[in-house]
Amino acid sequence: MKNLRRMGLIFVLALLIIPIYNSQPQKAQAFSPQVIQKGSTGLDVIELQARLQYIGFYKGDIDGIFGWGTYWALRNFQKDFGIKVDGLAGTKTKQKLVSKSQYNKDWVLNNVRNGNEFTYYGDVPLKKQTDESYDGDGKKDANQGKGQKQNNQAKQPAPNNNQNKQQKQQQQPKKQQTNNQANRQQQQDQKDQKITINNLPEGFTQNDVKLMSNAVYGESRGESYRGQVAVAAVILNRIDSAKFPDTVSGVIFKPGAFTAVADGQIYLTPNQQAKEAVMDALNGWDPSHGAIYYFNPNTATSDWIWSRTQIGKIGKHIFAK
Repeated sequence: MKNLRRMGLIFVLALLIIPIYNSQPQKAQAFSPQVIQKGSTGLDVIELQARLQYIGFYKGDIDGIFGWGTYWALRNFQKDFGIKVDGLAGTKTKQKLVSKSQYNKDWVLNNVRNGNEFTYYGDVPLKKQTDESYDGDGKKDANQGKGQKQNNQAKQPAPNNNQNKQQKQQQQPKKQQTNNQANRQQQQDQKDQKITINNLPEGFTQNDVKLMSNAVYGESRGESYRGQVAVAAVILNRIDSAKFPDTVSGVIFKPGAFTAVADGQIYLTPNQQAKEAVMDALNGWDPSHGAIYYFNPNTATSDWIWSRTQIGKIGKHIFAK
């Protein structure tokens, strides 16, 4: 009899506790249990990219495709937070990401579905400003230049004990000043010729960066910075495509692939801007939006290239798939 009463009491308590438990708000789970790695696609990758972008590690488009840009951003995050650097988003990495970032799933997915380009900074989403000083045709924006000039003026240090020395230098003969400027420019050019880049994405070498810089400089040195990054991105997109070789040298020296190779401009010494454009492309910025071809419509004579699906135009180049 006592046992029956005890069981009845337990049953009543269970009926009281279960509704209370179920009424408690359930904590939303971030990510799925699977490990996210290069080549992955889908919602997990979108969340990964958004969270990495939220805390400043990822600069590329949030597109749900785990490419080199996402891979390298993830490795940098792991390194900075003392996690095993393997480019894999496993349990520990995802837990750390969740603790250090925020993720507005509905807002992010809405932008992705609408094809919007954006950089996600928590509650204040801002449009991408990576190349804000240039418009779509590669022309520098006059207002942006003024703002930059004002910022530079604001950063100038106040006069100090070296002011008299600077005034004397300004009073030098114009010829001497010209020579000094030429010497400083020569020294800068010599620095620019040295490419010392650490922490390259896995699979790329210093020589790859040098070769890509040569190609970008030879192909697009007259274009805006955004246009040069786009050319570098096309090289990387070709490496990822089954239609092309899977190495930098193989893509660049594929017969008929690049005009700069055919006319020898590939061997010109690239400037610092070309090198920086390559690094931005390696770090995930792709202004070409996945293009594997580009051409100048004013000089293109191939009917075949005109048949490709055009993505957009940057400066003098049309980018296509």
